[in-house]
Amino acid sequence: MRHRVAPYAAVVVVLVLTWATSEHSVHIQQRARQLLGMESADQTGVKVQPKASSPPPKCGLSRACPPHHFAVHVRSGAADVVGPKICFDGKIIMSHILNNVGPGLNVVVINGDTAAVEKSGYLNMKAGIPEDILAYLKEIKSGHIVIVASYGDVTTKMTEEMREIFTDMGSALIKSVSYRDNWVFAGRGGTGNGSSAFEKHAETLGRSEPLGADPV
Repeated sequence: MRHRVAPYAAVVVVLVLTWATSEHSVHIQQRARQLLGMESADQTGVKVQPKASSPPPKCGLSRACPPHHFAVHVRSGAADVVGPKICFDGKIIMSHILNNVGPGLNVVVINGDTAAVEKSGYLNMKAGIPEDILAYLKEIKSGHIVIVASYGDVTTKMTEEMREIFTDMGSALIKSVSYRDNWVFAGRGGTGNGSSAFEKHAETLGRSEPLGADPV
């Protein structure tokens, strides 16, 4: 069964520093050490030296992050029209313009010690092979930062075991994500350490389950 989604309900944005909400997006900013689940930024192994003059804002933030912070901007896809976007520390890693996003879960994995991007790509949750998707998620090392943005439906090939992996990363909302909902998340691989503050789930307006066929 095909249904239409108002584009404004399909966009969720996360930024690392403070909460700021509107009808169209959600912004989160928070300290990088909280994202890493450690007591201090020094423990991450990432050394950021403050500059004499204020650095320019990164990833579309309204102001620059203080030292020992990372800027993150995550936006889910809007219906099947506008692709998701993931920006980390001033660099766009995935976007529709870069032509490296796809249906399902768009994932960026960042080394928790060096802040280097380990890998990025999308897991096709509509036509992908569940065993391959599960294997990809299981390969994410404990402590690595994981940033996820949905695009279209993410539940067709989603299994309970996959949801449990995201729960172990700190997701408190993945188990409530349903057909064609929008979801963004940032957590840490395999830690099973509490809930992440960097997560947003938006239900699709007029949501209905597909009947007898994949949605188009």
